[in-house]
Amino acid sequence: MTLENTQVPYREQAASPIRPSVRPLSLTAAIFVGLVMLLMFAFVLSLAVGSVNIPVGQIATVLTGGTAENAAHANIVYKFRLPKALTAVMAGASLGVSGLLMQTMFRNPIAGPYVLGVSAGASLGVALVVLSVGTAGGTLLAGLGWTGDVALAGSAALGAGVTLGVVLLAARHVRSSTTLLILGLMFGYVTNAVVSMLLHFAVAERIQAYVNWTFGSFSAVTLTQLSIVGPVVAAGLLLAFALSKSLNALLLGERYARSLGVPLHRLRAGIVVSTALLAGVVTAFCGPIGFIGIAVPHLCRILLRTSDHRLLLPACVLVGGTVALVAAIIAEVPGSSVILPLNAVLAALGAPVVIWIVLGQRSLRDSFAT
Repeated sequence: MTLENTQVPYREQAASPIRPSVRPLSLTAAIFVGLVMLLMFAFVLSLAVGSVNIPVGQIATVLTGGTAENAAHANIVYKFRLPKALTAVMAGASLGVSGLLMQTMFRNPIAGPYVLGVSAGASLGVALVVLSVGTAGGTLLAGLGWTGDVALAGSAALGAGVTLGVVLLAARHVRSSTTLLILGLMFGYVTNAVVSMLLHFAVAERIQAYVNWTFGSFSAVTLTQLSIVGPVVAAGLLLAFALSKSLNALLLGERYARSLGVPLHRLRAGIVVSTALLAGVVTAFCGPIGFIGIAVPHLCRILLRTSDHRLLLPACVLVGGTVALVAAIIAEVPGSSVILPLNAVLAALGAPVVIWIVLGQRSLRDSFAT
């Protein structure tokens, strides 16, 4: 039995695998320009606000290599806020794109790295590295060094890929997409159980550090670690963009894609590798970030009114990065020293908005109707 039997048909796309944008080309271009400007605004705002507010003029001076009036401002921007902002953009883009890949592969509106156990698999890879070689005390990544960072990213990607591979194998033996999602959740519970056993035998400092890591944060990534995160994210995104035409063909199922000459085994492998890289590296360095992977693809579909991956993929990059930046700004609670858990902010502020948008969009509901 093939994966096709586990897919939820697109009612609106029964006649065509690609639902073209109903918006004029000029309006679509204007939307992308607006998304780019919104991302840039959120990026600058994330550098300017925090426990200490920095004037935008000073930020421009620092970034262009000039001398800031206050030396502390340059230190804050370079060592703390710039790495955090860059991490947020890459993490949001990665999770948005990986969520779109999962929803297309399984053709289910609630599919995503978190729901299908991919993030749980990445978390297991992180736990195996950190709890076995990490030193007690400090942050979660303390004492690992650059080589340890590479091992951390690799183990997270491997854990995510293995989990997704198991889900795909299970997809060959089940008829219902609901059953498949339940299996994904069960795989997540199994990996979480293994992590819990590892934590049981870890020292107290490691346990506290791991728990804090599960809250999610973009602030713990340094510029050195970005030299690892950046290339991995770029590789995952490039692979996803290379699959855009094949993903469009997959919208009507495996038979249709096969009739167009799409090599399905290579397509699945490409999706697995891309998702493992994107979700794995983000989970490794930022924690298991929820919400973005499921919500951003829906927001992009609503905004562009299309199912064409040639438009949705870049939109997910822009919207995902913007959502992550806004969440990071709110979590920092500008003007105070309070820092809120990132996942709590995403769930509390983002989920109700997305629920309201989804319930008000008939086209989105019909696109995933059974």
